[in-house]
Amino acid sequence: MAELRVWLIRHGESESNVGGPSSSPGETPLTAIGHRQAVQLARAMPVPPELIVTSPYRRARQTAQPAAERFPDTPREVWPVQEFTYLGSLEGRSTTVQERRPYVQAYWNRADPELREGGAESFTDLVGRVRTFLVRLGKNGPGPIIVFTHEVFIKCVMWVLLDQPGTIDRRAMLGFRGFHDGNTVANCTGVELRSTEGERFDLLPNRVAWSPPPR
Repeated sequence: MAELRVWLIRHGESESNVGGPSSSPGETPLTAIGHRQAVQLARAMPVPPELIVTSPYRRARQTAQPAAERFPDTPREVWPVQEFTYLGSLEGRSTTVQERRPYVQAYWNRADPELREGGAESFTDLVGRVRTFLVRLGKNGPGPIIVFTHEVFIKCVMWVLLDQPGTIDRRAMLGFRGFHDGNTVANCTGVELRSTEGERFDLLPNRVAWSPPPR
């Protein structure tokens, strides 16, 4: 069976990343720097991808655009690889990262994996989304596939592959939180997965950072 290669890439710098307010997680755009990062990333891609996958969120689609323009014959698909959005009580309110911080801390301190605040996604839902994503990836080959996604989603993929959690309970959620805090995925960088056994992927030790992002 041919080896499948997958690159998971976090979107470029967004307005929210630099402290700007947002009212809808899916509509936050890239900054001018984020657009330049996306262009440089596309230029530095070592080989043409067989498939370009994007999150439905605006900043991920904008990051994918230069790669789609460089490789116009590559199919492009939107998959549910969007960011973990769990603060349903703030939906529709214009807030900054700093203003959301106490709500974020309260959510993770509660560590209830089934909590759907205001109809938002639960942590259990996120893990389920990651597992479904890996199964879907495993039906492709040989790649490479490039997936333009988000920081927490990438970290959850890494955690699922490395820790192989069983029941998603409070202990598992706290374990992920520790993993999240101990790892960083910078804008327009990511990780590489490889597989020869369907959805059974290995996480490569070196991060994907083909070129330094411009400032």
